[in-house]
Amino acid sequence: MIPFANEGERLEQFPVAAAQIFVGHGGVTALPRCVADAMRGHVTRSCEQHQEFGTVLQDIARARTRCAQLIEAQPEEIALLGPTSIGLSLFANGLEWKSGDELVCYLDDYPANVYPWLNLQRLGVVVKFLKPDRPGHLTPELVEAALTPRTRMVALASCHFLTGWRIDVDAIGALLHSRGVLFSLDAIQTLGAFHTSVREVDFLSADAHKWLLGPLAIGIVYVAKRNFALCQPTLLGAWNVQSPNFIAQKEISFPDTAQRYEPGVLNITGMYGMLAAVDLLLKTGMDEVSARILAARDHLHTQLEELGFETISPGREEPLRSGILTVRHPKTEAAKLFRTLEVAKITASLRSARDGGSWLRFSPHFYNTREEMDRIAAVLADALRS
Repeated sequence: MIPFANEGERLEQFPVAAAQIFVGHGGVTALPRCVADAMRGHVTRSCEQHQEFGTVLQDIARARTRCAQLIEAQPEEIALLGPTSIGLSLFANGLEWKSGDELVCYLDDYPANVYPWLNLQRLGVVVKFLKPDRPGHLTPELVEAALTPRTRMVALASCHFLTGWRIDVDAIGALLHSRGVLFSLDAIQTLGAFHTSVREVDFLSADAHKWLLGPLAIGIVYVAKRNFALCQPTLLGAWNVQSPNFIAQKEISFPDTAQRYEPGVLNITGMYGMLAAVDLLLKTGMDEVSARILAARDHLHTQLEELGFETISPGREEPLRSGILTVRHPKTEAAKLFRTLEVAKITASLRSARDGGSWLRFSPHFYNTREEMDRIAAVLADALRS
């Protein structure tokens, strides 16, 4: 479907667009109106009755179903937990590791997808880092070259947070499963922007506060049901340990669903917001969402290239490019251009690379327009002339 009948409808659905040009979805998103309304509705009703009133438990089940639909999973494989690091830590700490086991990851991923794996070194796990020829460009061939008979897991991000390279999740997952290797996916930089399937994935975690257009500290944690026994819950409470009538038992027993990873009360207000966001994206259609994101990103790329900007992001013809475009100009500091954008009410991100260089990162979503990309380019062009 076409998302908006006219500009008024776009501004109604995304109020942030009336106040600024927001292209910071790779960071923390501004909320669509429907998401804010859903959260506000729960808060208001919670003034009139307790917070787990009426249909809340039914709505939790509905949220699991919709989140499962988004990633091609089963509802019983979905835990409603955020932030992303909670899920990744559950995966890292829930497996029974042996000294000498190997884990493959990428040191220059976002730290939340590095530290849970580095922490396993205390157990004797050998952590091996991928070393791509370009930052964030992680190919199946690169992964395959890192595997040995002792590789237990590969833990990657579906998209690099700085450069915007996506990975071929299905190809890497199929490769790993053919070798008997587990696959953990930090999906926060693609979920809500691009089709992200768990058909070849063992574990997935993604908070809602980026491309999913949802609130902070609520997200999707996926554990394939075949791995329930393998990944033991490490956070325990009255919600995920079976306690009939809230009476503690002498033996610990977990439900046969991903609720086993949810130790206590959920972020219900956040859950309502995330549910509204997922409904919005599914109603729009992920193919439409992705196409519009890439159209905006590519248009901006063309404009900035003409202004002499250099990029570490994939080119416009690269199938695995994402909505992230990260650039800098050889004659003007990124920090100075970032401040110029802020004054012009344009929200992007200022990011640093390991070599100490600073970059501007733009991450438009499906509601951003070509005219907004033109405005960004015009502001930067003026800044370069001054």
